[in-house]
Amino acid sequence: MKEMQLFTEIIAAKEKVWDTLWEDATFRQWAGIIDPGTYMKGELKEGSEVEFISAENGYGVTSLVEKVVPNEFLLLRHHADTQDAGTAERDKQWTGGAETYELSGSSHTTLLTVTFDVPTELEDYFKDTYPKALEKVKTLAEQNS
Repeated sequence: MKEMQLFTEIIAAKEKVWDTLWEDATFRQWAGIIDPGTYMKGELKEGSEVEFISAENGYGVTSLVEKVVPNEFLLLRHHADTQDAGTAERDKQWTGGAETYELSGSSHTTLLTVTFDVPTELEDYFKDTYPKALEKVKTLAEQNS
């Protein structure tokens, strides 16, 4: 796997950016740019599992919420690749990878830094799609501030 890091500055408070990232309606909008129809099942609570599933192809990843500081930091550790909406195991493409979301800044401006491990064969795809997804987070958070 290869580590990638992206960031964007958003003219909105950290709380607004956090909500934009993780509330179901807005999560589906930005994550759907990376993988159409993506939704999240589970709660962002330390020690719990969450599933990120594509409604279009049924593939997903199950992740441990290793650390969460609301409005500031989230660390996910991917431990199972799934298919059929999470009911079956598939290849180990994402297994063992980490993904972090870090929010810093002032009361009106947030720097969102996303760091994640990506399978080498998907690096070009994520270089193309993930910046577009972060631009969507920025747009959603700023329009609702």
